[in-house]
This record gives sequence, C-alpha cells and structure tokens, in this order.
Amino acid sequence: MGREAFEAVLRGSKKVPDSRRNRKLRDKVIFGTAFHTPARGRLEVLRDALIVVAGDGRITEVIAQGSGDHDAARARAAEQGRLVELGAGEVLLPGLVDLHIHAPQWPQLGKALDVPLEVWLRKHTFPLEARYADVAFARTIYDDLVSGLVANGTTTAVYFATIHMEASLALAEICRARGQRAFVGKVAMDDPDQCPPFYRDENAATALDEMRRFIEAVRAIAPGGDALVHPIITPRFIPSCTDELLAALGRLAAETGCLVQTHCSESDWEKSFVEQRFGRSDAAVLAGFGLLRQHTVLAHSNFVSDDDLDLIRARGAAVAHCPLSNAYFAEAVFPLREALDRNVRVGLGTDISGGHSPSLLDGCRHALMAGRMRQGGVDAGLPRDRRGVADARITVAEAFWLATAGGGEALGLDVGKFAAGCKFDALRIDVEADGSNVRVWPDLDEPEDVFQKIVLNAGRANIRQVWVDGVCVGGTAGDAGQRASVSR
Repeated sequence: MGREAFEAVLRGSKKVPDSRRNRKLRDKVIFGTAFHTPARGRLEVLRDALIVVAGDGRITEVIAQGSGDHDAARARAAEQGRLVELGAGEVLLPGLVDLHIHAPQWPQLGKALDVPLEVWLRKHTFPLEARYADVAFARTIYDDLVSGLVANGTTTAVYFATIHMEASLALAEICRARGQRAFVGKVAMDDPDQCPPFYRDENAATALDEMRRFIEAVRAIAPGGDALVHPIITPRFIPSCTDELLAALGRLAAETGCLVQTHCSESDWEKSFVEQRFGRSDAAVLAGFGLLRQHTVLAHSNFVSDDDLDLIRARGAAVAHCPLSNAYFAEAVFPLREALDRNVRVGLGTDISGGHSPSLLDGCRHALMAGRMRQGGVDAGLPRDRRGVADARITVAEAFWLATAGGGEALGLDVGKFAAGCKFDALRIDVEADGSNVRVWPDLDEPEDVFQKIVLNAGRANIRQVWVDGVCVGGTAGDAGQRASVSR
C-alpha cells in the first residue's frame, strides 16, 4: 500500500497541537478514520468517515466515504464551525468497557499474587478493604484509581467498592466528577463463618437496609433517565453471604430494577464450597435467589458447565471474563469459545487487583493468549491431538469486541461502537505518539494491520484523548486528569 493510500487510513496532513484539541465534541462532526467491531468478530474500518454527534453526546449519523451526502455534509459542517478533523497518524476507537474492578484494591495492584485465593483474601485483601472506613483515605485512593483508568481508555467501569456506605458513595461521586460512566456497588457480606469480624456487615437486615439506602443515594447524585453513574447490587460472592441476605438482595433487585454483580465459580475452592453447601452450582444457586437476571454480571465463571452456560444465557446475564486474574487464582481457563458459541453475553474485566494490569487493551491480549493456550494445551508431554481443546482460540477482532461492544451489551448500554443512537464514548489514538510501541509501515500495512497493531501494542502514551458522552475526560493531550465540567 503506497503513501497516498495509507494516508487515507490515517487521515490528516499535519499534527494538530494538543492545545487546540477539542475538549468537547457535542454538536460536532468528526472527520477521520475509525475502527470498531459492531458485531462479534466483524471489524469495520470507517475510512474518512463523518461521525455526527448531537448536543447530548449521542451519535446521530455515520456518513461513509463515497456516500452521496459525504462531501456536502463535510462542507456544511466546516461552514458551521462544527467540523473536527483528526490529525496525521490518528484514529478513533470506541471507549473500553471494564466489567470487573475491585476499586479498593488499587493500592494492592501488582503485589501479593503468590498465594491461593482464600489466603489472599484473608491475609491481604480484607485488611486493606477494611481501611475504607476512613473516608479521606478512600477519596484519595479512588480519585487516583478513576483518573488512572480513564487515562488507560476505560470509559465504562463496573466497580466493587467495600461494605462502607460513605466510602462507596465517594467512589460514585468521583466517577461522576471525573466523567467516567460507572456502575458502583457497595459490597454485601454478612456470613460470620466466612468473613472476618473486622470486615463484614452486622447481619442480613443491616446489609439490606444499607444497600437500599445506597441505591437511593447514588440515584440522587444524578437524577434522571440517563445518569452517568448507577448503583449495582453487589453480594461479594456466595461464600460470604448468608441465605437470608442472598434472598433479600434478589428481592431488592426485582423491586428496584438495579443490575447485579457477583463472583461465580471462580476457583476450585469456591466451586466446591458452593456445591457442598447447596448441592448445586453457583449459577443455579444465584438463579434460585433471584440474582441471575437480565444483565447480571458474573465475574470469572471458569468452572461453569454447559447447563450453567445455558442458564446464564436464558436469564440474560453476562460473564466478565478476567483472563489475567484467572491465571493467578483460578488455575483454569474460562471456556470462552463455548460461551460465545452458545450466545452467552461476555465482556472483559481487569479484576484489579487480582489482575495486575489496569489496561483493558492488555485484557484483550490476555484473552487472546488464554484462548490459544487452551487450544494448544500446556503439557508438552502429551501428543498434540490430546493436548488442548479444539477451536478454543479467538481473533483480535473478537477480543476487541469483548472489550467494547460486547461489554456494552452485557450491561444493556448503547456504547462500544460508532453507530446512530450510540453514546460517543471514544479514544483518540495517536500511533506516532512519543514512546509509542505501535510501528506502522505505509508500504507494508493494510488498515486491518494497523488495527491489530493498535490492539496488540498501543499503551497509555497512545491514548491522546478520552471522551465520554462527547466530553473529554482525560488522556495525555493536555487536560488529562482534569475533572469533566460539562453539565450532564
């Protein structure tokens, strides 16, 4: 591909100084090249497209190059002062959707990953999470967390907080102030046999009352039908909750319409614990308590059966696939291909801090690697035809779909793709940024190659701007870390 053709992919003849970048793309028309995966496994290259964003931050139209109205629409937008052009070496990607984050574990990122899950929780994690009774401590950590995730391209986040009301509300407030779309869950955990005395709800009644008040308080932060931050009902996982609490939270979900998140069949220990207690799998138990609902997010689900997958699909729930933390704590690989082939909703999660990377692009890479390892097998002492699981691997386009549109579908949100009616959550990627690991060769690389190189090699330095609902909320282009100031 020659230089002329290449510049049609990476549009723009000059770099635009960061000081002139658009902080707000509402009521604008963006001209340039965008990559997205609107359906699983299908990459679309929107070459020299016009993306029309309304005043509320939603996309109203995507006008393809070569369509009858393209040139006229571009000219009109320029005359009206609404046209925004990407610079040389720049493309758009949809914002990233992280389905599973433990917000209080941010200080623990990258350490204490050398012990089994049940030891990790009691020795390291529960003592850390107990410190969030101190709201000043919580605000410091949470502000750093949210700004860091936004800088890594996470425009939608699903958070476990802690059992503490004030600290959990602080996280919701910080997400809204920082402009990140978020589902925030105050954690419920009341079983005295499984939770330490210094870190648990007093009883099921107290946990239920506080969950109800938390839902009301979060909804009051930004009243209206299109709020940026939402409450999510969060039983930590079955082992930490009494039957009374699980049943009460199921009723609360039906009453309030809130989404639900929890862990499901994460490890051998958890799977065995639930089966010994109930004689059924995690998915079946959650369904029995009314917690397996439309858009329930089940973290991990490594040990699910075919029957579990069918149940999850039938209830409209979703799996947060966390390939990195699964390698540390599950010692098993989630059957991703089987889930996708059964039309189960699946997205990606970093599982901070069970996963040590805050980047969901890393999550794409880990998902690709997990699939290939599952297909190829890990025991070199076995014959090749007995070593792995057939047809288990996924493509780069599928991995990126999991991180964007797939995650949006899991939550019932119109995000993760560039299409009319979707929210303009987007990343401006600069492949020529200082320190970039993305290397593009005009005579060698097709557009699809550029996309793959970005997914497999782009880092925080390449993410120049991050938009949520058409408002710039971060990135490396000058205003990273500043609070969003546009009224929503």
